[in-house]
Amino acid sequence: MKIALDAMGGDFAPENIVHGAVLALREMGQISSLFLTGDERRIESELKKHGCSDGRIEIVHTTQVVGMADSGLDAVRKKKDSSVSRAVELVKEGRAQAIVSAGHTGAAVTASLIKLRTLPGVERPAIASIMPSLTKAWVLIDAGANPDAEPAHLVQNSFMGAAYAEHVLGRKNPEIGLMSNGTEEDKGNAMTRETASLLRAIPVLNFRGNVEGHDIFHDPPDVVVCDGFVGNVLLKTCEAMAQALFSMIKRELLAGLRTKIGAALAKPAFKRVYQRTNADEYGGMPLLGLNGVTIISHGGASAIAMKNALRMACETISHGVNPHIIESIRKYHDSQSTHANAPA
Repeated sequence: MKIALDAMGGDFAPENIVHGAVLALREMGQISSLFLTGDERRIESELKKHGCSDGRIEIVHTTQVVGMADSGLDAVRKKKDSSVSRAVELVKEGRAQAIVSAGHTGAAVTASLIKLRTLPGVERPAIASIMPSLTKAWVLIDAGANPDAEPAHLVQNSFMGAAYAEHVLGRKNPEIGLMSNGTEEDKGNAMTRETASLLRAIPVLNFRGNVEGHDIFHDPPDVVVCDGFVGNVLLKTCEAMAQALFSMIKRELLAGLRTKIGAALAKPAFKRVYQRTNADEYGGMPLLGLNGVTIISHGGASAIAMKNALRMACETISHGVNPHIIESIRKYHDSQSTHANAPA
């Protein structure tokens, strides 16, 4: 598999990015080529630090970096030689099958949208994030790509999330829920109420109805649909809450001798829970709906997170979700046309 990695994207680039690449190459034989886009001198320095001379690496030198103060559109228009733009171009040119970036999310989304274009039937791409719960993992979509979504976009998110849940998580006839402030049909704002009405009218989707905050941790559907604003707030709140809870538990367990002994005995259990809730273990999130594979990682991603983001890129390539998204949306539109043209 051939992957382009934005080596200058992220709060700790290129150090963590290159380190993560080295870890991935040591573990993942399926990566045949890894393009590192960014400052050649700094990338080579980091590779030397880790004693890496892997022949699968190709450095693509760039002269610009997208800062967090840049807007997504300006970053693409004014910084055409940025590390993220060049990485996306490698996918567009067919030299790479996926791009991974921990940099400016808006820039990665905008560059991917402009250069790769959307799949037939998809107006806006959406970020899919795999989330943990007491019972199973589930897909949150959209986790931040399209904050100003319309009901039609949320319907498309439902098809994309369902395809991902079925063909990546292995869920047959995945159940879909719409994020709202109550499970009753009349709950939500105008957009969620209109979206719910549209989803209830689509028989090929297994729509459960509205879900709210406590549902997603105790009894989640396979896919939870929302706009990118709500999804991103929800994602970051969940991540911050998990970190805060583990910090509080650790502080209490280390407060006395007896609790320290108990902590030592329970350490394997705590480690398993930590791995299920730690964002670094998931690494990155696929941006669905594009003619290509884009993996979005966190700005503060560690080397472990970047390694796992590259693993996510490999898995997304191998599962080939895009044809399933195209087919499901095509069938939906065909059924709509047939229904519209049917005699009264």
